[in-house]
Amino acid sequence: MNQREKHLVAVIDEWSPYVRPLFELAQSSDNECWIGAGVITQSVWNYQFGYPADYGIGDADLIYFDSTGTLEEEKNLEKRWNDNCRNVPFSIDVTNEALVHLWYEEKFNQSIKPYTSVKDAIDTWPTTASSVGVKRKKNDGEYEVYAPFGLEDLFQGIIRPNKRLIPEEVYWNKAEKWKRRWPELKILPW
Repeated sequence: MNQREKHLVAVIDEWSPYVRPLFELAQSSDNECWIGAGVITQSVWNYQFGYPADYGIGDADLIYFDSTGTLEEEKNLEKRWNDNCRNVPFSIDVTNEALVHLWYEEKFNQSIKPYTSVKDAIDTWPTTASSVGVKRKKNDGEYEVYAPFGLEDLFQGIIRPNKRLIPEEVYWNKAEKWKRRWPELKILPW
């Protein structure tokens, strides 16, 4: 693990009191479960910019990949985890990345090929700063960080588009929403 990854883990595991319980939930899953995107990114921004640990966080994304899973199983897991983690001040959004292609077009008006793994899904997330997933390994409790674009943009507060999947409008909507909450962010053009 490099220094940036160690710093990220320190922020989400030691500084934020809300992310650690999510890893406990993730480890209770039969699947390899990652925590990604917003709750990771926004915890770092809150730390970097001096905001409370729960500031601006709408939900936590817990993601996994199970090609034999169903949308009903995903929904039941999400309900159970939200019920079991009521002390966390935001909702938990559970996604089986193996099933995203089944509903993506209806939600975003664009069809996509099925993802092949959690990492394949993270590669398509809207910004370089938010394309981050972290898991705690069941066998040794060590953390693994997956950040296909690195962590520099995240720690420097730079919002840069990841054009692999999203259209420009989605990027601007997300970037402008974040800029209202964290005015310290630097938004780069499309």
